[in-house]
Amino acid sequence: MPSSGRIHHPGLARKVVPADVAAGHIRHGDTVGMSGFTGAGYPKAVPQALAQRISDAHAAGEPFRVNVWTGASTAPELDGALAAADGIELRLPYQSDPVSRDKINRGLMEYIDVHLSHVAQMAWMGFLGPLDVAVVEISGITPDGDLVPSSSVGNNKTWLDQADRVILEVNSWQSPALDGMHDVYYGTALPPDRRPIQLTRPDDRIGVPYLRCPEDKVVAVVETAAPDRNTPFKAPDADSRAIAGHIVEFLEHEVARGRVPRSLLPLQSGVGNVANAVLAGLGDSSFEGLTAYTEVIQDGMLDLLCSGSMVSASATAFSLSPEGAARFDAGAEGLRGRILLRPQEISNHPEIIRRLGVLAMNGLIEADVYGNVNSTHVMGSRIQNGIGGSGDFARNAYISFFLSPSTAKGGAISTIVPMVSHVDHTEHDVAVIVTEQGLADLRGLPPRRRAELVIERCAHPDYRPLLRDYYERALRESPGRHTPHLLAEALSWHTRYLAEGSMMPAP
Repeated sequence: MPSSGRIHHPGLARKVVPADVAAGHIRHGDTVGMSGFTGAGYPKAVPQALAQRISDAHAAGEPFRVNVWTGASTAPELDGALAAADGIELRLPYQSDPVSRDKINRGLMEYIDVHLSHVAQMAWMGFLGPLDVAVVEISGITPDGDLVPSSSVGNNKTWLDQADRVILEVNSWQSPALDGMHDVYYGTALPPDRRPIQLTRPDDRIGVPYLRCPEDKVVAVVETAAPDRNTPFKAPDADSRAIAGHIVEFLEHEVARGRVPRSLLPLQSGVGNVANAVLAGLGDSSFEGLTAYTEVIQDGMLDLLCSGSMVSASATAFSLSPEGAARFDAGAEGLRGRILLRPQEISNHPEIIRRLGVLAMNGLIEADVYGNVNSTHVMGSRIQNGIGGSGDFARNAYISFFLSPSTAKGGAISTIVPMVSHVDHTEHDVAVIVTEQGLADLRGLPPRRRAELVIERCAHPDYRPLLRDYYERALRESPGRHTPHLLAEALSWHTRYLAEGSMMPAP
């Protein structure tokens, strides 16, 4: 029996090999589906061994690149190592690695930015082409050969089903208490055979706790004992605390008006310091009996679960700081039954988000005065990370919030602009915009009233006069009055920043 004691199936135990041997099953030109979602549950050893094989091949003058599909972002041992080795031809559906980002923006790596709920169905429909290899981290193998998922589920079910060859990494660092925290649904189908997904509460179980894979597809098993790598969250700063305060006040108002129950509706929160600060703000509020139907459980949500303010959380992955991961390990047994990790095609499914009435809170790079949001591109053309699941939730949420400080780069960039340089979420999918300056509730407002509210409530005071000036001139001079714009200068703030290093005009 292997040394970790996590592999209880004799046939799969006989397939244990070193990582470099396992990586030998991946060939130039292969498409590889790897586990991983927001730095959790990604394979730790095989990608690094593959990166070394690729580097050796390149040194010998031989081509070696692969296409990489994941659940979402991973970590330096995967994205960073393969990108640094110039080993990725095409990447999807989301990334946050600085080496990958640089290669994508220099045109050296192809990247498809995809709604996270769409990836599995696109693979099943054949739109993405065949999947040659799956490399999936798990936390154990049962005597029956069932696979215990680790700290993320992501697209692992689809990768295991679709791949010709499967490599498993069994990571004994992952908490044994994860066994039973997963709900893997095997009932999805393609049109015309789809059926309603019978999930009506965030804590409903509709699947099984394990992943399945035929033994004969598994070509190698690798044992690891390596931690997930997530960076620590910053302590909430004044801007983040102000944003959290605006949201809590708004939700109190919604409760008072009878539009939201006292326990609120299921929460969804994007990843990041601002979102984490908002969760901390909810923890300091009077709301109790909270639930979450979201993509990731990060430190702030773990705090709500541990304090009892949140009774259950459904997600597809953890996204915990090292301190948060240690806190989860220490209290995992007590969280059993209150946390469910699902495939991302279920955690992000529009049908379920709409049915549950999720309150969706996501970050933005910039918003324009009419409520259009750019959450992916810097200055119109440089990808930052990707749309992730924000589109899945924004379009289908009961209330869709977008959050950001009102400025960036020390005030050189206004996050409220006349016109966004790239559109990910149109004004039709954006209900509330929040900065440290204030909150703009855009529900039920026509474009011009939206503009007036966004400028007065959300823009930084240094940029507010410039926005007022632009909008007032657009009202007079625009050829149309429904959504007034001056096209000759609508993106001038961005071109000024690129030329001069600041959106603020020189004095």
